Amino acid sequence: MLSRFAPTIREGRRAGTRRLVVHLDLTPAARTGAATPLVGFVVSKAVGPAVVRNRVRRRLRHLARERLASLPGSAVLVVRALPAAAEASSSDLGRDLDHALGRVLSGPASP
Repeated sequence: MLSRFAPTIREGRRAGTRRLVVHLDLTPAARTGAATPLVGFVVSKAVGPAVVRNRVRRRLRHLARERLASLPGSAVLVVRALPAAAEASSSDLGRDLDHALGRVLSGPASP
């Protein structure tokens, strides 16, 4: 599964906040064959122990699910949590995700 998301991290648009970095690739349809948006999460050990990482991942998954409709059909989105995400509330993560998504969706065509 990582092979689907690696090109997005390398070549996609990127925007970050204090708690998150969002990578978005709008033209991967030929690589992935997906007709619906794909979303992946990166929550490293720097975020905290397993319990904290899983809580952050669950929150991000829920927030991303609510925002899928705003993504083009063949988009690939990767959300990387930074260590500050461990202390953030769901609403803080949601604001950061909205801010970062807004920046990558309105950004220039090249990264």
